[in-house]
Parts: sequence; C-alpha cells; structure tokens
Amino acid sequence: MKPPYRGVRILLAIFVLGVTCMGQVARAQVAAPSDDASALVKQGQKLNSEGKQDEALTLYKQALEKSPNLYEAHLESGIALDLKGDYAAAREHLMKAIDVAPADQKNRALRVMAFSYAFESNAAEAEKYEKQVFDVLMAKPDFEAAAGVANELARIKLESGDVDGAAKWYKTGYDTAMRKTEMKDTDKNLWAFRWAHAQARIAARRGQSDEAQKQVAAAKAALEKASNPDQAAFFPYLTGYVAFYGGDYKTAIAELGKANQEDPFILMLLAQSYEKSGDATRAKEYYGKVMANNGHGPTNAFARPIARKKLAGG
Repeated sequence: MKPPYRGVRILLAIFVLGVTCMGQVARAQVAAPSDDASALVKQGQKLNSEGKQDEALTLYKQALEKSPNLYEAHLESGIALDLKGDYAAAREHLMKAIDVAPADQKNRALRVMAFSYAFESNAAEAEKYEKQVFDVLMAKPDFEAAAGVANELARIKLESGDVDGAAKWYKTGYDTAMRKTEMKDTDKNLWAFRWAHAQARIAARRGQSDEAQKQVAAAKAALEKASNPDQAAFFPYLTGYVAFYGGDYKTAIAELGKANQEDPFILMLLAQSYEKSGDATRAKEYYGKVMANNGHGPTNAFARPIARKKLAGG
C-alpha cells in the first residue's frame, strides 16, 4: 500500500518547482529592461560618434525610463549635451553619474565632469573633480597615474587662461612621476620631455620667447633620449604652439601641419593661425574639422566652443 502522503509530496514538489520557475521569470523580467537600456546606450554612443547628438539623447532618455539609475546612460547623456553646448543640463546628468557610478568607474565620472567645465574654460570647478581623482591615486599609491591626472588638470588650467595654476600643477605632475620607484631611464626621459614641453608652452603664454625656445631645445633633447616614436608627434605641436603665441603664424601653420591631424586642439590652432594670417577660407575649413570631432576630452573641450562660435559668425 502506498503511503497516503505521497500524493501530497508530489503536489508540494510541483508547487515549489512552479514558484521557482515563476521567480526565475520574474527576475528575467526585472533584468530585461536593464539589458534593453544598455543596448539603447550602445546605439546612442554610435549615433553620438557620428555627430547625431539629438538622436543619441533620445535613446539615452529611453534607457533612463527603463533604468533610471543606469550609470552609462547618465554619463553618455552628459557627454552628448556637452557636445551640443548645453552645459548646465550636461552637469545634471554627470552629477548623477558620479553618484551612481560603480567603484571602478568613479574616477572616470569625476574626470568627465572636469572636462565638462573645461568646455566653458572654468578651470576652478574642473580642479575640484580632477583633484579628487588625483588624491585617490596618490593614496594607492599610483604615482604615474596621479602624475597624468595632474598634467591633465594643468593643461585645462593653461588653456583656460590660468597660467600660474598650470605651472603649479605641471610641476606637481613631474614631481609625482619622479616618486615612482625603479623608473627606467627611458621613462625618466619621457617625463623630462613632458616637463620641458609644459614649461615651453607656459613661457610662450607668458610672452617669454627666449625661455620658450630654451625649453623647446630641452624637450627635443629629452625626446631623443627617450627613443619613443609615439611621442614624436607632440614635438611639432610644441613648436607650432610656441610659434603661434609668438605671433609667427607662418611657422605655426607649417609645424602644426606635422602634428596629429585628428587632434581637435591642433586643428583649432591651425584654424586660428590661418585666420590671423588673413586666410578666412582655410580657417573656416579647419573650424569645420574641429566640429566634426565628437570626442569628449580636454582637447575637444578647448577647441569645440571656439569653433562653434567662429562658424556662427562670432
């Protein structure tokens, strides 16, 4: 005779299985919007890279309707809005991105906020966010990464007109890099190149032409010792930059033409050099090239607002 409770056990097992399956379905239903939202963000990123910021923002908005705290959607919304020139709205999203960022993305979110302020040449506000990243890296300690952030902030300050602040942070960057133990000679020469490069640009902005040329020579010597082909394109950028701020626009055009033609800041300096040389047609051409770049970083933050204004007749 079969135990009387066997049927009950079978029913109970069926019930548990049913509840388990329902739970799995429910979890899938909860996860699906997040997956859908992530897919929308990826589509938006592609549109943004093509210069279609409005279309990208539409997709980011849809992603946030599905997943209101999705870090990537807030970050990318801020990036697209910065490229459109809507900086206040961009920072609302970027602040949210900082709040909800995963631990391994927090530094990136802080730096993107700093870049947002660089679009308006607001170096003081940018410093508040870059300094947080710098402090985190120093606490690890990761001296090389911290030095890179210090130089990044220094450049924002220089191109925002705070030359003394730039000098301070470039020195901090160099000194921090030198704290790295067991640094190879090639790396020491690389940082010597960066330090001389920075000092030359600072001198150029201060109108100290002799000091600028002295530092250009030091940068060249350090670059040769570093034997780093990847850094070679940064030298004509330097000589072009110094020539531009020295009022030698013919040399600036020749030198900057040898530098990275994908860098929007280089393109902007070329546009300005042509403009100051009286070649409005070429200037407009290069301002247009700047606007075709949809990257979000310091170089575009310095260049894009100027190009937009010039092409609008400003």
